[in-house]
Amino acid sequence: MHSRTSTFYTLTPFQRLKDGQTLVSGNQGFEVGFFGPPDQTNIRYLGIWYKDITPLTVVWVANRTKPVKNLDATLMLDFNGGLAIQDRTHNLVLLSMPSKNACEPVLQILNSGNLVVRDDCNGYLWESFDYPSDTLLPGMKIGWDYKTGRNRVMTSWKNFDDPKSGDFSFGLDTPRLPQLVLERSSVRESRWGPWDGARFSGTNALWINPVFQPVFLTNSDGVHFTYNALNKSVLVRLVVTQFGKVQFLTWKNYSEEWVPIVTLNKDSCDAYGSCGPYGICYIGELNCQCLKGFTVNLSGGWMDWTAGCKRNFELECDRDGFVEFKGLKLPDNGTVWENLGYSECEKNCLQECSCMAYTYLDVYANGTSTCVVWLNELFDMQSFPHGGDDLNIRMARPELESIASAELEKDQNLVSIIISSAAAGMALLGFLIARCVFTVRQGPENCELNSSGRSNGSQEENQEFRLYNIRVISAATNNFSNANKIGQGGFGPVYKGELPAGKEIAVKRLSRNSRQGHEQFENESSLIARLQHRNLVKLFGCCVHEDERMLIYEYLLNKSLDKFIFDESRKRLLSWAKRLDIILGVAKGLVYLHDDSGLRIVHRDLKAGNILLDGEMNPKISDFGLAKILGEENQPQEETMRVHGTHGYMSPEYTMHGQFSTKSDVFSFGVLVLEILSGQKNWGFHHPDHDLNLLGHVWNLWREGKELEILDSALEFEDSLSETQVLRCINVGLLCAQNDSEFRPAMSTVICMLQNESIVLLEPKEPGFYPGSASAGIGPVSVNELTCTTLSAR
Repeated sequence: MHSRTSTFYTLTPFQRLKDGQTLVSGNQGFEVGFFGPPDQTNIRYLGIWYKDITPLTVVWVANRTKPVKNLDATLMLDFNGGLAIQDRTHNLVLLSMPSKNACEPVLQILNSGNLVVRDDCNGYLWESFDYPSDTLLPGMKIGWDYKTGRNRVMTSWKNFDDPKSGDFSFGLDTPRLPQLVLERSSVRESRWGPWDGARFSGTNALWINPVFQPVFLTNSDGVHFTYNALNKSVLVRLVVTQFGKVQFLTWKNYSEEWVPIVTLNKDSCDAYGSCGPYGICYIGELNCQCLKGFTVNLSGGWMDWTAGCKRNFELECDRDGFVEFKGLKLPDNGTVWENLGYSECEKNCLQECSCMAYTYLDVYANGTSTCVVWLNELFDMQSFPHGGDDLNIRMARPELESIASAELEKDQNLVSIIISSAAAGMALLGFLIARCVFTVRQGPENCELNSSGRSNGSQEENQEFRLYNIRVISAATNNFSNANKIGQGGFGPVYKGELPAGKEIAVKRLSRNSRQGHEQFENESSLIARLQHRNLVKLFGCCVHEDERMLIYEYLLNKSLDKFIFDESRKRLLSWAKRLDIILGVAKGLVYLHDDSGLRIVHRDLKAGNILLDGEMNPKISDFGLAKILGEENQPQEETMRVHGTHGYMSPEYTMHGQFSTKSDVFSFGVLVLEILSGQKNWGFHHPDHDLNLLGHVWNLWREGKELEILDSALEFEDSLSETQVLRCINVGLLCAQNDSEFRPAMSTVICMLQNESIVLLEPKEPGFYPGSASAGIGPVSVNELTCTTLSAR
């Protein structure tokens, strides 16, 4: 590449941009100029690249199909706003020909990397963001434009040095049922979708990261996918590589390289149709299984899954029914049946003999769900236990009867387990659950029992544990509509509801297919019902109906803490005083669990997502599905072979050896304190100068005496901020998160240290899971996700 001889900030019709000159954005982030392959010095392309990054990182190419074949390339803007490249023989490569008459047009590269032709009369006449190449920058869109009828797609380079269009393209499929699709030479390679109201079905990794926020848009202009950078100082780009990988990359200053943070098609299950018709692919390895009611079709040969699965019983149309499957990536080739309610969707699908499945989705991201059906074989499905979608699949009558018989036996076994568990820990609760299960099966109009087992004829307030009828809860949540859905946890969705008396509730509907879900139900219903503290969420009761298990909580207006501290706009609602109150409130809740409740309880999943906030922003610890009761004081620690928890919050001894104690919660609390102070996540923390997590970053700053640098920028100009209090909180956070559990303080001591400034704090030792230390026994696995690890026997 030639050296740059001069730069411009704008180009007018009186000027020419020649080879060797560049157009630069106002923030000095991007450049526009001519470049070429290293081995072909007579080939020139017009491109956009990052100004100060070496080697050259090109993010857009204007003339991919028509390179200029000499060194006298010139970029020109005419008086009508037309943009063209001219070579030495005066041949033109037209880039734009505006349909409007322009008045004093100007060519400019914006701070976003968007090259635009603008004038004062018409605004933007042309912009490069409308013509993506292999890279999508923040704010750039792919998808369908209704006005032009054009579908914007990304296309890979031919090879590393050649920007000609390669084999791979990535974009949105038909706007009728939008989904993300990767194709190779027009043949489908991978697919994510359709849109289910929260994400593209099958793209969990895309929605959990600390650097960018994906956005799906549908409006009168079209259907588009884009994303926003969460931190403007961090460079991020989406690229379709020459090898067909769809990756989000971020720039690392210290190593001077682009590093992938999310790869959409990283798993063998992402290969299109890996398991054939009616086959389910399990993520992690290519492990195909058949849906219940189907067996492997061996017509393709032993263990050849191209033929997929076949039904155990042939369909008979008018005698068929549907079975609901949960936690799936939805199949390809769905069809939208508009203006149908949920029951009408099922009815119409049942009447149409070719209709193999149906579901109800917010496919257009407008808050309104619609009927989606599949009129052929179900193809390209995956298992997604956490974050998957529900699908009702057509089954023959004999299969329905077989499943019903198996479910009845399973339900009876589960009721026995629940009753036995409750009898061991809480005999009265066991009696109530058994009573409610029996009564619900008799079909009462309203089975809402109080703690004495008597029916509540009135709707007056009762704070004691209740058993609720499925009809009451269904009516309260508008039949569990998407509009009432307020969250999604590892064990199932959470819905807002309102009881007839006006009491607002939160309903956690546990997954029917999850063993952990049933374990959590038993654990929470038998444990949290006995706990009463202003900093613990209140459990009103539960609902047991057939294979449904639901927990009914108080509804907390402001949902969870993570929705505030990790959100760039909402975090400003948390003043320093309020953050300190939240830290103290959580600490008091833990003291109650560890020392004051009459039991010694370890929460085991303390994190920002499990701290709920009421209308006054008071914190309440929630989600006791993983909690454990410890033995006597002389047995302060227990072990488990199955480690459950959330990466970034679990203590070293628990993650690596399965050892847990109250000090495990203390470690999680220390991480939480530093997250509240910084507004950053520990797991998934990003810094351009190193690969440390938040704990490691804070530890480095502490040793350098620069610990105040972690303070959330949202608190920068707050008058009530006390540096002394901030320093004390950082010190306490590091003390709590020390690698060795013996050096961590008890929670009762933590409260004293936070509230009494006369107490001299100890110097903390190195925290756990700080890369480079002896404790760093685990590498990154996921970002703020629930995990379960089975430890090998020792």
